[in-house]
Amino acid sequence: MWSYLKSLLDNSELTPHGFCLFWRPEILWTHAVSDAVIALSYFSIPAAMAYFLTKREDIDFKPVAWAFVLFITACGTTHVMSIVTLWKPYYGAEGLVKVATAFFSVVTASALWPLMPSALAWPSPRQLQAANSELLVRIRERDEALAALQREITARAVVEQKLRHSQKMEAIGQLTGGVAHDFNNLLAIVANNLNRAHRLVDDKEKCVGAIQGAKDAVNRAGALTRQLLVFSRRQTESAEQADINSLLQDALALSKNLLPDNIQTELDLEDGLPQLTLDVNEATNAVVNLIANARDAMPEGGTVRVCSRRKTIHVDERGSADHLEICVVDTGSGMSQDVIEHAFEPFFTTKPVGKGSGLGLSQVYGFAKQAGGHADINSSPDRGTSVSIFIPVRS
Repeated sequence: MWSYLKSLLDNSELTPHGFCLFWRPEILWTHAVSDAVIALSYFSIPAAMAYFLTKREDIDFKPVAWAFVLFITACGTTHVMSIVTLWKPYYGAEGLVKVATAFFSVVTASALWPLMPSALAWPSPRQLQAANSELLVRIRERDEALAALQREITARAVVEQKLRHSQKMEAIGQLTGGVAHDFNNLLAIVANNLNRAHRLVDDKEKCVGAIQGAKDAVNRAGALTRQLLVFSRRQTESAEQADINSLLQDALALSKNLLPDNIQTELDLEDGLPQLTLDVNEATNAVVNLIANARDAMPEGGTVRVCSRRKTIHVDERGSADHLEICVVDTGSGMSQDVIEHAFEPFFTTKPVGKGSGLGLSQVYGFAKQAGGHADINSSPDRGTSVSIFIPVRS
């Protein structure tokens, strides 16, 4: 290999190319200047391409581009060697330059043709402009959709605010109706007792009893007002020791004037029950509410039984505990299982508009929870209802 290169580069027996041109200046300089301009252009093109490739990291097919840079550079070098050989017979070196140029040209051509389908697939400027126009349309549609969504969100927020306000007003209306309903029951007792006192004005003892009943109803109305104030201020009523049987007797006596003549009352009270610490006004109100509900469930008449008993109830995994049970039983229309599931919910009622507030049983449930116990309903359609309040006996 070394001997071959040495023989190739030996120019001792060769004459320069200008000799063949008889050293005519017009021919020599025409070739020299033309080759020089071509060489400068060849060197300028790959220099620009190399600068472009180093600045743009996102260009695809970089290996082919760099091969093209080397090929053009080699082509420029062949024109430089053509100028040199006009005066110096370096034909071996010129041949080596052409060998390198041939190599780079083959590599570039071999790599370029397989890439032709991908190159042809590149979008044209017109296609890019069309795609850009379509993208602008999509962006405008997206912006319009976002604006419409924002308007929808704003409108929904307004509707939800109106709905919350409507629900608030409905709740206030139901609360107002419930208070009016309970006050109506108490005022009916007052009115009935005053009418009775007016009829019995000549019978002092009975007259005094009727007036006392009216006073008791007024006291209950005051207690209801205090309960509302306590609720609004989140305070707790003071509790006191009370005999449950006496409380039930007072509640039934207070409710007598609420019941029509076709409804009978019974007391079934267990003797020897311990006293309980509870809110007497709320307890009495709860029993009166249960009696009023029993009345409404028996439009054709029937029997209301108020009872008390001691009962041992399983509380949790820790065992059982003694409770006093207060129950009001009627022989009315009863409730379905679906109604029982919602009966203790505030404002839930199956009565016609204006006939019930939906607060009676929720007040009973609230009293039972405040007393540390619970309430239960046992009923079925057309078989009457039994509502029980269980209050734990604390030693």
